[in-house]
Amino acid sequence: MPYWLHFLILLIIAYVIISIAIYYLQDYLLFKPEKLPEDFQFYYENQDIKEYNLETRDGAVINALLFKPKGESKGIVFYLKGNSKSIKGWGKFAVDFTRHNYNVLMVDYRGFGKSTGRRSQKAIKRDLQEVYNKIKEETTEDRIIVYGRSLGSGFAAKLASMNNPKMLILDAPYYSLTKVTARYAPFMPLSILIKYPLPTYKWLKYVQCPIHIIHGTNDTLIPYKTSVRLSKVNPKLTRLHTVIGGGHKNLNNFESYHKMMHEIINSKSEQIDLSTTSIHVVHGTKRKTQG
Repeated sequence: MPYWLHFLILLIIAYVIISIAIYYLQDYLLFKPEKLPEDFQFYYENQDIKEYNLETRDGAVINALLFKPKGESKGIVFYLKGNSKSIKGWGKFAVDFTRHNYNVLMVDYRGFGKSTGRRSQKAIKRDLQEVYNKIKEETTEDRIIVYGRSLGSGFAAKLASMNNPKMLILDAPYYSLTKVTARYAPFMPLSILIKYPLPTYKWLKYVQCPIHIIHGTNDTLIPYKTSVRLSKVNPKLTRLHTVIGGGHKNLNNFESYHKMMHEIINSKSEQIDLSTTSIHVVHGTKRKTQG
């Protein structure tokens, strides 16, 4: 057998093995869950919380925490967290919304914290819609803010595209999870292998509420340019907020992030009379001279 043919066969075998490994191991690579015992007691200093368990139609249990503000509630933030830990650790971020007198509902995806059930993209989307439906039983959609952080940004975009919340906030979002993984495995057929493609850009096209995207310029996991691209998907409804120097996990350490959140949470969408602006002014035209 020629050397080149032998080498080609080995290359093909290696390619197939790697592809199979990516397909079956991606849950372990993508999700970093923290398991909690059923009797675990959540506690946050100076936070008023209530725990809920939602049983899904396939028998899974989705565990959730509701954080309540001290003042009269203006609405509720449905907070979809990232791919690691459990709501035990993510709960500390609720204060960024309760301080503005918003309730905050955080849920653990299947296999995280106290939540159970077999995990899949379809199952998680269905779970989140069921939780959203429960929220709608308690309040109107014009009081619901959907907030997606990192992994949760794709699910948040999907949820907003299927409903009519007050606004959608995406924190360090990805264009699609397939695009993110392609950075690490550029020669693999990821469109076939990835079980969680999460095409945020596709879902954003159908969102009809205001969209706010927050991203740090020094994010090395999901580059800032990702949000620049996403901001162009549904430009009339989208505003991009830039945290100069912010990374992927430390935006809450920047004063600018909290100023942005204050403006976003408390702002009112107003129509602008564009006829009174310079939007149609043409620059650089030359006047024709009379011959």
